[in-house]
Amino acid sequence: MPDKAARIFIIDDDRSVRTSLARQLGAAGYTTEVFASAEEYLARAHFDGVACLILDVRMPGSSGLELQDTLNELGSDLPILFLTGHGDIPMSVKAIRGGAVNFLTKPVREAVLLAAVGEALAVHKKDWKDNQLTNKTRASLAMLTRREHEVMRYILSGARNRQIADHLGITEKTVKAHRAKIMTKMGVSSAVELGGVCAQLALTPKTITAE
Repeated sequence: MPDKAARIFIIDDDRSVRTSLARQLGAAGYTTEVFASAEEYLARAHFDGVACLILDVRMPGSSGLELQDTLNELGSDLPILFLTGHGDIPMSVKAIRGGAVNFLTKPVREAVLLAAVGEALAVHKKDWKDNQLTNKTRASLAMLTRREHEVMRYILSGARNRQIADHLGITEKTVKAHRAKIMTKMGVSSAVELGGVCAQLALTPKTITAE
């Protein structure tokens, strides 16, 4: 089933193409927005969700390839499907090298279009979820005190409470209190879960070396 919360942005200067694509995709259960130019799309507020772009190559003002370059410079991660009646091999190669997930030619069969859209949204949905988890982890990490952050890195290396306490010159009871707060703030219940969450940010464990 199509994800109704997802958005498909259609950017094409041909009104009949925009209307046709919007109807096809709408009938398939997708939510669409249409734009007559690259400039019109760039004026839209940022969409923070799962989405993809269906983009024409030749348009008045900025071309589709120029819009792709602009979006790359802006750090956009939205998958782009090019759909054009004026494509050639060099153009398709440039588009794919720029990160486009597909390069289709008009007229396109509905089954081919829907398959391409479904694939693009699936890719972005995974990336979007990964980014959401990473952002959540960063927010949790920011809640830790400096000492809790230090203790957490020792926990990640597998150090026991007594080892951490002796190394830092604090009591084991204090280490246990830090550990409990770390688990709560990071939203985990074990050192294994903590390691998995921290791996998202490539946080380096801190090893206690024998003195």
